[in-house]
Amino acid sequence: MSAALTPPPPYVAVIFTNHKVVGDDTAYDITAARMLDLARSVDGFLGIESARDANGTGITVSYWRDHDAIAAWRAHPEHLDAQSAGRSEWYAWYELRVATVERAESHRRP
Repeated sequence: MSAALTPPPPYVAVIFTNHKVVGDDTAYDITAARMLDLARSVDGFLGIESARDANGTGITVSYWRDHDAIAAWRAHPEHLDAQSAGRSEWYAWYELRVATVERAESHRRP
C-alpha cells in the first residue's frame, strides 16, 4: 500500500495495532475491503496506510480531518459489526490510539 496523501496538519491519526489469529482469511479480506470502501465514503476521511508481518501483527493508520469524522466512522453500523467480528473472531489483541498530527514531512525520490 502506498503512503496516504494527507493535507497540511493539523489532522487526526487513528493507529490500530493488532495481532490477527489464524482463521478464515477470506471473510477477513472481504470485510477489510468493505471497511476501506465505507471509510472512503465518510466525510473527513483523508487516507490510510497499513502493513502486516508474516506472524500476523499489523498496523493500520487512518487519517481524518477531525474527531467528528472519526466519531461518524466509529458509529457506522457496518463498522460496528466489523469491530464485533474483530474482537470475537479475527484478533488475539489490539491497541487503538488516536493522535493529532501537528507536523508532517515527506520525501519522494524523483
